[in-house]
Amino acid sequence: MTQGSNKKAIILLSGGLDSATVLAHAVSEGFQCHCLSFDYGQSHQTELAHARIMADALGAASHRTAHLDLAVFGGSALTDETIDVPDADLGNEQIPVTYVPARNTVFLAYALAWGEVLPAYDLFIGVNAVDYSGYPDCRPAFIEAFERMANQATKAGVESQAFQIHAPLLHLTKGEIIQKGVKLGVNYEDTVSCYRLTDAGEACGRCDACVLRKDGFIEAGIPDPTRYVR
Repeated sequence: MTQGSNKKAIILLSGGLDSATVLAHAVSEGFQCHCLSFDYGQSHQTELAHARIMADALGAASHRTAHLDLAVFGGSALTDETIDVPDADLGNEQIPVTYVPARNTVFLAYALAWGEVLPAYDLFIGVNAVDYSGYPDCRPAFIEAFERMANQATKAGVESQAFQIHAPLLHLTKGEIIQKGVKLGVNYEDTVSCYRLTDAGEACGRCDACVLRKDGFIEAGIPDPTRYVR
């Protein structure tokens, strides 16, 4: 990998803990980072405000929000108001109802399109195969398959300018991710993870995302700055 401020990258930035860490990692690697967030019909918009905060705080070169409506299909507790977000059940091996059908595939496809335009051939995503909550689009096989597809389906790929999908958190535990982010200067107080965030910005403390986050701070030995519902 060639490092340097002229090396452009696209970072998928959700406003959450993992994607903030990925942005900090890419900046530390010398990339000029262009962040892409999504207003996709998710149940709360607070994460988009946090994405803007993190893009500014961590030195992104630019930040855009794409608008699409995955809620038109439903099928997930995050996009369908008729499906309740359950309390954490991390021992359950079933794919949880918080899985949004094809979300990472859609998001990476948008990043790929923007990458051809900039151009930026390095795409970063914060997927994690250790604490991935059973989501099929957070596995190494998915990342490898998308990278192969990207280099078959694009003008850049045909002209031998290969895209690379970076997933630097793929094999880290949540605690290791937090330790990495702290070293890189991430202020986790400015990130959100909760699937049931209140209008006041308080996390429920009981959903899968909250429990993984809380356990991660315990594992990392770092105080959890999250504001939880009392």
